[in-house]
Amino acid sequence: MCGIVGALAQRNIVPMLLEGLKRLEYRGYDSAGIAILDHGLKRVRRVGRVAEMEAEAKAQNLTGMLGIGHTRWATHGGVTEFNAHPIVSRGEIAVVHNGIIENHEQQRARLAALGYAFESQTDTEVIAHLIHYYFAQTGDLFAATRRAVADLRGAYAIGVVAVKSPETICCARMGCPLLIGVGDGENFFASDVSAVLPATRRVIYLEEGDVAAITRERIEIVGRDGRAVTRPVRVSELSADAVDLGPYRYYMQKEIHEQPRALSDTLEAVLNEGVHAGLFGADAPAVLGEIDSVLILAAGTSYYAGLVGRQWLEAIARLPCAVELAHEYRYRESIPNPRQLVVTLSQSGETLDTMEALKRAKELGHAHTLAICNVAESAIPRASRLVFHTRAGAEIGVASTKAFTTQLAALFILTLVLAKLRGRLTPDEERRHLEALRHLPGSVQHALNLEPQIQGWAGRFAAKQHALFLGRGLHYPIALEGALKLKEISYIHAEAYPAGELKHGPLALVDSDMPVVVIAPNDALLEKLKSNMQEVRARGGELYVFADLDSRFGEAEGVHVIRTPRHAGLLSPVVHAVPVQLLAYHVALAKGTDVDKPRNLAKSVTVE
Repeated sequence: MCGIVGALAQRNIVPMLLEGLKRLEYRGYDSAGIAILDHGLKRVRRVGRVAEMEAEAKAQNLTGMLGIGHTRWATHGGVTEFNAHPIVSRGEIAVVHNGIIENHEQQRARLAALGYAFESQTDTEVIAHLIHYYFAQTGDLFAATRRAVADLRGAYAIGVVAVKSPETICCARMGCPLLIGVGDGENFFASDVSAVLPATRRVIYLEEGDVAAITRERIEIVGRDGRAVTRPVRVSELSADAVDLGPYRYYMQKEIHEQPRALSDTLEAVLNEGVHAGLFGADAPAVLGEIDSVLILAAGTSYYAGLVGRQWLEAIARLPCAVELAHEYRYRESIPNPRQLVVTLSQSGETLDTMEALKRAKELGHAHTLAICNVAESAIPRASRLVFHTRAGAEIGVASTKAFTTQLAALFILTLVLAKLRGRLTPDEERRHLEALRHLPGSVQHALNLEPQIQGWAGRFAAKQHALFLGRGLHYPIALEGALKLKEISYIHAEAYPAGELKHGPLALVDSDMPVVVIAPNDALLEKLKSNMQEVRARGGELYVFADLDSRFGEAEGVHVIRTPRHAGLLSPVVHAVPVQLLAYHVALAKGTDVDKPRNLAKSVTVE
């Protein structure tokens, strides 16, 4: 989950590398470093944020026209400067690496026997030494890189420079995202398109097993079979402004407030064209017409979106639906169903567990695959037969917000399409659902307007060590999401339960020091939920209730109520996601944590 970037040009590329690393810092921020070829190899590394390394680079007046950079999320080896990238072999080869090399111990033993001394605890150092070893034999950096990666097992995206090859950067990928930015007389590589946007919007997405040699004027790519290949040059739809903070203090705050627009953009096609299978691609009418069930594969926040989607699919489309954690599905023995639609949910489209789960499903014979993803050109959509692009825009904050609500919108659209194909959606029902979708961005905006009231609650949470979230039915996954958000960015231990589970164990945790957040919309389960809330109050628990405008809730001692807009019906989970996001955000602010870069976490999970 590290971020890597490289550049070669006829100008000083150090500012570009530093800016690129800042844009990639959401991927890891344990340490950072850059290596420049300028009459030899010059390297600057620092533990901590990119800004600390940048200060040292400026102090050294570091300049050069070819270089690589890295921001680290530690896997192998502690957070020390010795383990910070770039990793150098014998002062001649420098490597940056995102991923995990599974056979690094065997390669380390082999290289030690060849006389290589190891200075770090990282798995990356075996890559640097392997390339050095093969470069000494071939004198060709491209050939040495290809031979080195052939010896590796695991996931990697790497960038390589060599003192004796001062006009070339090599890079390679397997299981981790990597792209090449195409400029005029200058070229780049990076983990994410945001890192190259200040220089170019033209990008080449490398495929699994690709190895590339980049010069200022030429890009040469070899596929995993060793043959030269041509990958298409695409123009990214993302603008440089999309990754700027603007007037906001944190990206998470910005992205929470962008949700009405993100939902409007995601819903635009269905609201303009109506409910039809073509929303999911040209093959969708044939594919979706054949299925008899749905399997959703996801992880983290996307998994919770899948839990909501399952209830919609079964209630409206009357299709059996299973939701599995991708990292569990890929390792268990499952029973394949060739008529099942496999849906993958991923913000980045590069989530390793989800990508590997998709591969596993296809190996088992699942041919009907649909990717719901926020990055259209990423690996998971490219590996799927059908694609739905959630138009949330760039999401930089580690804690997902607008990607979650747009995934929910996409799943609701999928539900309507499948229901219509199965004859379970009447014209009147379609009209009513589309009208509800049309009002959804406005309802989310009304929920955002509750921010001052939610901010008032935050101070009461900041001193707490634990919190409980309760929901029922469609809103239990929103309780799960609220608990995840709170622990992700405020470091308060939080758990979520279906409210009916309270008396089966969790009620033992409730006391005056355990705030209990309740998602309480005005739906069929409201009266049941009220009974669960009484159980909490009777044991001294303090309740913080997100109710609807038309819910009959009154504040009382130990019961605090904030009313979201009028009940949004089946779309209520989308609206109720916003208050729990805002609560987590303001509790984190009150505690003084780093909202966008919480400890031990990174945005795109591209390692196991």
